Amino acid sequence: MLLFHDSLGCIALWRDFPADLARACGRTVIAYDRQGFGQSSARTDTLPASFIADEGKTVVPALCEGLGLSRFVALGHSVGGGMAVHAAAHLQDRVEALVTISAQAFVEARTLEGIRTAKAGFEDPAAFARLARYHGDKARWVLDAWTETWLSPAFSTWTLEDGLNNVRCRTLALHGDQDEYGSVRHPERIAELTGGKAIVLTGKGHMPHRECPAMLTEAIRKFLDIQAASPV
Repeated sequence: MLLFHDSLGCIALWRDFPADLARACGRTVIAYDRQGFGQSSARTDTLPASFIADEGKTVVPALCEGLGLSRFVALGHSVGGGMAVHAAAHLQDRVEALVTISAQAFVEARTLEGIRTAKAGFEDPAAFARLARYHGDKARWVLDAWTETWLSPAFSTWTLEDGLNNVRCRTLALHGDQDEYGSVRHPERIAELTGGKAIVLTGKGHMPHRECPAMLTEAIRKFLDIQAASPV
């Protein structure tokens, strides 16, 4: 199982979730830091509007070759969910199942408002210092890569539809109904275009792997068990 982290994420910020998944699902779980995040090398460029699709089309194939991954489950949180979608769409012969958690399928007013609120919150030096604890000197780039990309007019028409329309594997979209970065329209759209299943987590926000890890891992385990038992 290959994990794709969110816009401010990294391996360390998954915390116990990868180990929980491995135990619950009986699978090897691999998480990686995208370039510019966590313990990876720094970036100074501005993210292109295609950065979500680019991860699935260029980085993931290279990871597969480097790690010898011939078949895997793509699982992504938030923007990482979009990257997992594009990986599944681009590597149809390798991705056996797709799981998205709190993923966005389009740019929604609720998403932008949540980002503006978070951006203002990081003006607090203590909040920024917590981010730097995980990203070091790269923290400013990490924050700007999230906020300035999503708030840019050039990104306002972005959608996940091209990737979703090319997914051929079974799909599960998990989403909290209190998610501050997107309404339940997102998992509904993901499920609609992939022929998959959407599960709305009542009372949960954007971080269900921290808010309700046992509930989340059990939902994923059941999905993968059913997926493994069903004919392709």
